[in-house]
Amino acid sequence: MVTDYFDDLELGLCLRVNALSRNRALKGFFSAVSRLGDYPAWVLFGLATLYMLDGSQAAFLAQAVATAVLGIGVYKLLKHRLVRERPFVTHGEIVCGTAPLDRYSFPSGHTLHAVSFTVLYSSHVPEMMFVIAPFAALIAASRVILGLHYPSDVVAGGALGATVASTVLAVAA
Repeated sequence: MVTDYFDDLELGLCLRVNALSRNRALKGFFSAVSRLGDYPAWVLFGLATLYMLDGSQAAFLAQAVATAVLGIGVYKLLKHRLVRERPFVTHGEIVCGTAPLDRYSFPSGHTLHAVSFTVLYSSHVPEMMFVIAPFAALIAASRVILGLHYPSDVVAGGALGATVASTVLAVAA
């Protein structure tokens, strides 16, 4: 299977990055970042963006809902069709740093949503980029550090997230 090839190819990097989760403080930090990336941070950033808008709040809200719905749809479609096991399941040497939300690894839904909302919110309030982009990068890193995703899951999630947000913005234009 194709994913088996990539699983083995990425194992060395996964092991090196996952070793960070053996540090209790780092594990706690990245677990918290990961949980905030479930949805709470994006709601708060969305409210901040909404507050900072000069106008077009209704358009922004519609785009945020469309981004969330499209992102979830793409995520669920791919997760349940591609069924790539998580690194800690396939490779016993990888430590699971926090409980996963679902079974499969590809693509990273956390990264997909982090990138999609970063693109969307920043397109409306560019100043938000300086806060949201580093947070999105931490979310992406947390997924590999915690043993929940391979780097390619995160890269694919980011690409899909950028595509989702760009599509919503293009349709709304």
